[in-house]
Amino acid sequence: MIQIGRSIEYFGLHFDEFLENSSFISGLKNMGCVFCKCCKPCLRRFDENDTGNRESDQHGVQGMAAGTEKLLEVVSIPSHNYNLEYSVLTQKGYYPDSPDKDNQDSYCIKMQLQSNPNAHFFGVFDGHGQFGTQCSKFVKDRLVERLSNDPTLLEDPVKAYHNAFLATNDDLHNSVIDDTMSGTTAITALVAGDILYVANVGDSRAVIAVKDGSQIVARDLSRDQTPFRKDEYERVKLCGARVLSVDQVEGLKDPNIQMWGDEETEGGDPPRLWVQNGMYPGTAFTRSVGDSTAENIGVIAVPEVSVVRLTADHLFFVVASDGVFEFLSSQAVANMVARYPDPRDACSKISEESCKLWLTHENRTDDITIIVVHIKGLSNSGAEATDGITKADAKLTILGNGASDTSGMSYCSARSTLSEPSRPITSVD
Repeated sequence: MIQIGRSIEYFGLHFDEFLENSSFISGLKNMGCVFCKCCKPCLRRFDENDTGNRESDQHGVQGMAAGTEKLLEVVSIPSHNYNLEYSVLTQKGYYPDSPDKDNQDSYCIKMQLQSNPNAHFFGVFDGHGQFGTQCSKFVKDRLVERLSNDPTLLEDPVKAYHNAFLATNDDLHNSVIDDTMSGTTAITALVAGDILYVANVGDSRAVIAVKDGSQIVARDLSRDQTPFRKDEYERVKLCGARVLSVDQVEGLKDPNIQMWGDEETEGGDPPRLWVQNGMYPGTAFTRSVGDSTAENIGVIAVPEVSVVRLTADHLFFVVASDGVFEFLSSQAVANMVARYPDPRDACSKISEESCKLWLTHENRTDDITIIVVHIKGLSNSGAEATDGITKADAKLTILGNGASDTSGMSYCSARSTLSEPSRPITSVD
């Protein structure tokens, strides 16, 4: 019997009772992160007239919908004479056992950061744990606020992103929200002139579509941060985490075999992070905002940031929670967007297909949030970057801290000093 001297209330059980409940441990299988990230309540079919709830102002929209939502907006980038046409949809998951469970996803779309007409922000935040809804709502507001107030944002967006995530993480820790076993992932995109910056913490995803001859090719702008990644596995092990699947925890598989295949084939029982002498927190991701307990074993809020110069060959990008990508590949999502010129229709189709696949494989669906952004009228010979927006390399570069990065060895806590982001670790044409 598992004995842990904690009495945190979690889903109606005290923490020690919760951990002794073998059915709950078994229930961790197929769930994305801390105890039931995907255990979230819908299936409400997409309704043209259901716009959910949203807040809007002159420069953007921020939303947390109870059901489904989609809108169509257009914003111009005057420095390079092109437009972004975008839509967003958020839909709560379907859980027969918890029909009233909140949508823990939230999103933020903010136009004209720092009153700059060429700087626009898109973000999706996937909350988890008992207070996941509060965490995702807090982070969606505070992160963009931190970015907007950073005077270095348009000079060095990568550094600004790095500092904003760590500061937001500290803000959440110091808030009234209990993030001991709750938090949120975050996938965000900043368009600055003709440069796209994507900052990722967790396992949601951003994808860009590139025209390659007669084909449209999906290229990931983020990498899922899970123990399936060798660099992330090694980093959290150095921080003291035990990495085991639920079957290994329950003694059904040898815990000494530290090989789990890949996420495509072994996603049903993924490797998770546990403290050395306890059966918690059980996260299947290695980075998040919040999750102060998991932070002690290497779950950090340090983002990986990708940078790409947009060209006429870049058609659109998608920012979405992992409820979309659980059963759909990046290419499948790109193919669906390509078939629908109106991003509202693309959002609807992606949501419909995601829900259909969830219910084919499980008896539930996850919360789903999708932002589709079409890039309209950008030419390869566009104007030079202006208004203080830093120019960047034309290649996709992902910056972060892999285990091979000596500067990353100290990343065992997200409560780090706000410092320079670590060096590039991946470059893809």
